[in-house]
Amino acid sequence: MGEKLTKSDVEKIQEEIQHRKLVVRKNAIEAVKEARAQGDLSENFEYYAAKRDKNQNESRIRYLEKMLKRAEIVSDESKEDEVGINNTVDLYMEDDDEVETYRLVTSIRGSSLRGLISTESPLGKAIFKHKAGDRVFVKVNDNTGYYVVIRSIRNTSDDSQDTIRSF
Repeated sequence: MGEKLTKSDVEKIQEEIQHRKLVVRKNAIEAVKEARAQGDLSENFEYYAAKRDKNQNESRIRYLEKMLKRAEIVSDESKEDEVGINNTVDLYMEDDDEVETYRLVTSIRGSSLRGLISTESPLGKAIFKHKAGDRVFVKVNDNTGYYVVIRSIRNTSDDSQDTIRSF
């Protein structure tokens, strides 16, 4: 079983694959040709850099295609009063006495530094399908955890600015 992806994730991956095949691949092949034309390949750093870039692009294409083949498509729709994918939640962190805002996303879009938490993360797993007002225990490991209170839930349907993580 592979990654859990929404229809929007699949579209973003397909767009990236197309871009890499039609634009990046063409530019990478051209860069390799230009570097090769400069002469002695044994001391030609530009040639090795161009080959590396071309190989990284091809590797990324294969990675994304495999991800699509193995993907499990999940719905990003949730009940009005329940935490689901693409919902923005305000969480009261009891230990810190602070309110933090996060948006729940699939694992390929997760970026805690940008406030995007994955449904596979401890916090994401804990709050998924809970309601506003619920006090939830977030289990970090067998010995550690903490409580959060879900203060509010907002549907955030616009994920156009989200990016697919690189490897």
